Amino acid sequence: MATGATAETRFDVAALIDNRPIGSREIFTLVVCSIVLFMDGFDMYFLGKILPDIAEGLGGTSVDMQPVVTFQQFGMLIGAIIIPPLSDRIGRKPVLALCLLMFGSLTLWAAWASGFTMLAVLRGIAGIFFSAMLPVGLAIISEATPKRRRALFMSIALVCFSGGNLGSGFMVTLLLEPYGWEIFFILGGIVPLVAMFLLLLIPESVAFRVNRNPADPRIPDMLRRLDPDVQLTGTETFHMGDQAEVEKLGPLAMFGPRFRMQTILLFAICFFSLGNIALLANWLATFMLEMRGVPLTDFAFYMIIGYFGGAAGTLAMGWLMDRLNVYRVLAVYFVIDAIAIASIGMVDAQVAVMLVTALVVWNFCQVGGQTGINNLATLGYPPEMRSSGIGWAGAMGRFGGVIFPALGGMALAASLSLETIMFAAAVPAILIAILITILGVVNKGHISAAHIPARST
Repeated sequence: MATGATAETRFDVAALIDNRPIGSREIFTLVVCSIVLFMDGFDMYFLGKILPDIAEGLGGTSVDMQPVVTFQQFGMLIGAIIIPPLSDRIGRKPVLALCLLMFGSLTLWAAWASGFTMLAVLRGIAGIFFSAMLPVGLAIISEATPKRRRALFMSIALVCFSGGNLGSGFMVTLLLEPYGWEIFFILGGIVPLVAMFLLLLIPESVAFRVNRNPADPRIPDMLRRLDPDVQLTGTETFHMGDQAEVEKLGPLAMFGPRFRMQTILLFAICFFSLGNIALLANWLATFMLEMRGVPLTDFAFYMIIGYFGGAAGTLAMGWLMDRLNVYRVLAVYFVIDAIAIASIGMVDAQVAVMLVTALVVWNFCQVGGQTGINNLATLGYPPEMRSSGIGWAGAMGRFGGVIFPALGGMALAASLSLETIMFAAAVPAILIAILITILGVVNKGHISAAHIPARST
């Protein structure tokens, strides 16, 4: 498909990307990024599933793992702040490769941790790198995919991210007893190092190149590889047609008049959503073991079933985002999410079907809802701040991920009832529904504030 230059020699790269049919290039990019996000999800979720066993193996109790959980969340907070802007500066691929190298190596090293302090330090440093893989991976997918399928492709990748949760659950049921907790760190370290080489097989984002430097001499060759029939004369001025102009302040423009309210609301939404996810990912298995007597392997199996609810919720969100008002859909998701979280504390855990049903509904709404939030944070900003937009929103979520699990550890130490803890955990979901509704009003139903005329300061 050819897209020629205009009389002013302006070449719309966004139109070329958006008008392309979905082909092997887009699908392969999705596959590679999905594999990377799967490993990211695995590393993020497995710790909570085996937390009591790690504590026992290191000669302590579950409460002694509190520093490990806290350091990991602090690392993820720092990484979400500093790594995505680097991606917006030097490129998506080199930053993603750095993340895979560092978090793979540090995770492998953690298998030989000799105490809680050593493990906390290793998980804290590793968290810097694996927290940044999600925003960078989503940026690559969003910039390589035609607009009409962008939300769906991002949702498919996020299903694979959640698949890391599923994979860790299967490993708990199959490998924990025969091989011990160390096998999780060994596999969680080796696979990212192998996956790093897959990045050599996908191209750098052409949208990144255009917004970074429209005169970059590599752009014409990238466009010819994207579409061999494209007609270029050598006099083109390249631009992304889905934005008026490149923001000169780069990532800092998200705090300017056009994006300020969107940014504040997304930060608050991610604080509550990712904080709640971190709380339940790190402590729910321990809560169910110590307050309801549900064995770790049994609960891991229940969460495997619950994963399919999350996968369904994620794919449904991607499909709905391309068709309906996403703010209304998200608000409904999180109202139901609050009900499901509260119900986990009330159902009879010894009646497996009741507990599994609550877990499936919770995963459908929480994972699917977070998918919608991630898509909003990615698509809500132009390429020059796209990784930073979702990364910094995620950083606020990681800040919540420090506070909420710390409160979970305090609740465990205080011997609060499961009903009390889960009712408290349902409150943030209601607040998220309210904040999403406000964001929809502020953005007048559009996904991005870029569609709203800039306001003067």
